[in-house]
Amino acid sequence: MANTEQGKRRSLCSLEWLNFFLADVQTGLGPFLAAYLASSGWNPGRVGYALTFGGLVSVAMQTPAGAVIDAVRRKRALLVASLGVLVAGAFLLMGNLSPIRVYAAQFLIGGSGPFLGPTVAAITLGIVGAGAFDKQFGKNQAFNSAGNVFTALLVAYVSYKFGYRAIFVIAALLAIPAAASLFAIDAKQIDYARARGAIQKQGQIQAEGVSALFKDRVLLYFLATAFLFHLANAAMLPQLGEMLSKDDLKAAAPLMSACIIVTQLVIAISAAWIGRRAAAKGRRPLLLLGFGVLPIRGVLYTLTHAVGALIAIQTLDGVANAIFGIVSILVIKDRTQGTGRFNMAAGTLATMVGIGAAASTTIGGVLIQHIGYRASFLGLAGIALLAFALLWFAVPETLSETNA
Repeated sequence: MANTEQGKRRSLCSLEWLNFFLADVQTGLGPFLAAYLASSGWNPGRVGYALTFGGLVSVAMQTPAGAVIDAVRRKRALLVASLGVLVAGAFLLMGNLSPIRVYAAQFLIGGSGPFLGPTVAAITLGIVGAGAFDKQFGKNQAFNSAGNVFTALLVAYVSYKFGYRAIFVIAALLAIPAAASLFAIDAKQIDYARARGAIQKQGQIQAEGVSALFKDRVLLYFLATAFLFHLANAAMLPQLGEMLSKDDLKAAAPLMSACIIVTQLVIAISAAWIGRRAAAKGRRPLLLLGFGVLPIRGVLYTLTHAVGALIAIQTLDGVANAIFGIVSILVIKDRTQGTGRFNMAAGTLATMVGIGAAASTTIGGVLIQHIGYRASFLGLAGIALLAFALLWFAVPETLSETNA
């Protein structure tokens, strides 16, 4: 028994570091891309279309990815294959930024992303079970955000000294410790039935049909709020990067790094607490707080052009993203417990997030090009207010005594 508990602790430690290094890889390929393309002569409209394409690929893959994660027993192998595809996208971005290379890279990155976070969540659920998932998932997110901070600092230095292309070299190299952490997790600790939120009776896994998910009205309303949240949220940070890069191309990456660091520090500091708070006091109060700060952030961006103030406003981004990133998965866990469709529902959530995020970058880019940055931020703030209203009126508390 002692050896089993010790092995479980080792696997959880490796899982936490996996979150750290996966964040390293994804940070290098994510928020910096908009500033990278803008500094290479791409106008806001073209940047928006390129980011949207990657988002649409992710959207197309999210729900099928959830079904695959539910079905596949070898979760580690699935994750390492997805990581390899992501690195291939990074290599493409190291070369000439022709439209073909950029869109091919976005295809690979967008296609692999849907398997990364959800598979890690499934592994977590498979190791600790539903009862301990809230707290462990909060710890995972704290490590993820710490990884983002580390990479943002590293990227700021490397890009300033060696140029933007070096960012993607760093992202590819950091995939090595991510893979090492993954294989340090004991595959025997990952219970297949638990990892998909299923009930196992007499050796048989009890799973409901996919149609059961779409009969859950609370789940459907929550998916709609997730769509609106990311329709408002996704374009804000890339737009800020574009706005900052217009005045000083060389300083754009360090400034973006500062924004990301502020956001991720807030998440790293608060993530474990959010997991514990959600388990003790429920999901709804936290969700209302996270959704409520988003329209405020959009309005504040229109009131100042001071770099220091804009970076400070990113604390609100940290609050919103920390809460949504953790609590949204807990809501999915609550609504699917015992159905065997946890990953399928999480994939559907990711699909709604992806649709919102993809549309957000296009809407933001078009608004900037035709009206300006201020109008774009105000438009996104209006969408965020609508998301808050829907959450307030349509989504009740999902934590119950059986989930606690």
